[in-house]
Amino acid sequence: MTALLRYQAALLVRSQRWLPPFILYLVFLGVGVQSGQPILDSLGYAAAALLPVAAWLVRICVSNEPPAARACVSAAVGPARAHLASLLVALAAAVVLGSAATLVVTLISDPVSADHQIRVPRLPAGAAGLCAALACALLGTAVGALTTWPLLRSPGRAVPTMLLAALMAVVTTGSPAQAAVSGLVGGSREGSVPVPLLPLGAAVLAMAGATAVACALTSRRSP
Repeated sequence: MTALLRYQAALLVRSQRWLPPFILYLVFLGVGVQSGQPILDSLGYAAAALLPVAAWLVRICVSNEPPAARACVSAAVGPARAHLASLLVALAAAVVLGSAATLVVTLISDPVSADHQIRVPRLPAGAAGLCAALACALLGTAVGALTTWPLLRSPGRAVPTMLLAALMAVVTTGSPAQAAVSGLVGGSREGSVPVPLLPLGAAVLAMAGATAVACALTSRRSP
């Protein structure tokens, strides 16, 4: 499995197809996060913006290989393992990006509540922001896994479905991402630091379920 992960990571890096989602995420942060803003609000924004980026990275990783190369890899290690490796590399890329953004946002933001009246401890806030970012990365990976091959083959259907699903995952009540982000925003209003462990656990389960479905279907459908 390690060799597969290295192979998929090398494909992602060399393709340079990761640049558009990375640049888009940096633009989101540049527009929505400014130095001196309340720390929990900024961390919530950074986490929410990561979800569609994670879904986009999944689409890139799943479609990076030419059909002939994918067929060779699938024949060598099995289609499910090959597909799993691409999903895990996409998740890892999203986690690295979200972790770096969380660190920067934690350092440049003002450790205060939304009304600037209550001090908020920077380190616990950063830890809560990291949990929220991980939850959004996991849920974005789940969205990507369910809106690309082998479930949806046509880009004309898959891309709009992915964007709509990513949006709904951020704003729908009960979504792990929405719970994690709204927890940070609510904590900013109250001057407290909620650690979104429950949303993070739910996101892990969602990602695991979506991955299992996608990998199972990969074994039954040819590209």
